[in-house]
Amino acid sequence: MFSYETILFTQEGHTAVLTLNRPERRNAFTHQMLRELADAVQRCATDETIRAVLIGGAGKGFCAGQDLSTFDGVPSPDDVYDAVMNYYKPLIMALTGLEKPVIAAIQGAAAGAGVSLALACDLRIMAADAYLMLAFSNIGLVPDAGASWFMTRHLGYSRAFQLAAAAERLDAARCLEMGLANRVVAAERLPDAALSWAHELAARPTRALGMTKKAMLHALHSSLAETIELEAKMQSLAVQTQDHQEGVAAFLQRRTPAFTGQ
Repeated sequence: MFSYETILFTQEGHTAVLTLNRPERRNAFTHQMLRELADAVQRCATDETIRAVLIGGAGKGFCAGQDLSTFDGVPSPDDVYDAVMNYYKPLIMALTGLEKPVIAAIQGAAAGAGVSLALACDLRIMAADAYLMLAFSNIGLVPDAGASWFMTRHLGYSRAFQLAAAAERLDAARCLEMGLANRVVAAERLPDAALSWAHELAARPTRALGMTKKAMLHALHSSLAETIELEAKMQSLAVQTQDHQEGVAAFLQRRTPAFTGQ
């Protein structure tokens, strides 16, 4: 597949597997990694053979957040603003705008902006010994890369603020209880379980899932009336797809549908 220096991009069937590949730094972000990851997500968007995306980390951790050693001393205010707006934002917007399901497979730590990356994915599967941690306040910083948006929408203001203010470490069981994780498996089962789940989603009607994702994200900041109007527009598109025709035919013939993503 495509060649990058800080991530790995492979394809397993109709699933793209993107692996953060700086295990010696716990897969901490650099500007290069953020650019490469955003580029890989854009490639997934345009490749019709890719119908689901799985994001994970090499080694023992998912992502430790920003690699502070990449800055020459204390970063300037302009450096920080540039990093968030020109490196993190394009990646997060590419993930949430990707009209294909995205799963984060989390082992070890997802900390700081690593939490933002995990929450920008549609679904999260965690190893039983993994954890999330909004560690920003430990170094006098505020959540970024969309963490404030994701956390308040998942948990509400008060609980999200509590976790950010105290930099609480959330183990996998608690993440599952709070709705931050969808599934938790034994650490040794994580790679296979995550890939199997991605394959299941890749076999679903891709365009319908993409429009469902778009409608549900839109609903987070829309009225009921606006949401119903968007649903009507989406449904008028979905009814034209080959997968809709296949789904109806399979239902009438009492067989399992063979969706193609078209």
